[in-house]
Amino acid sequence: MPRPRIRRRIRGRPNSSYFKPAGIRMIELEESILTMPEFEAVRLVDLNEVEQEKAGKQMQISQSTLSRILKTGRKKIADAIVNGKAIRIEKGD
Repeated sequence: MPRPRIRRRIRGRPNSSYFKPAGIRMIELEESILTMPEFEAVRLVDLNEVEQEKAGKQMQISQSTLSRILKTGRKKIADAIVNGKAIRIEKGD
């Protein structure tokens, strides 16, 4: 049986839940889904330039867990940009 998931502290909320390439209808696009912990990790580390150790403490997770979450979030964002996908930020989690 897997370990239960620990809730992460999320303080930032996105102004919008979708981002997409201009000029392409949503129905024609694939989605890259960004979870709230990934959104928060990217916001803290990349936008606010908080050190990973401090950002982990703010989210109440270890630095290594933050690093893994950050890596998956950055990969999803890069995939969306390079391959022309829409980015949907999941409100749950």
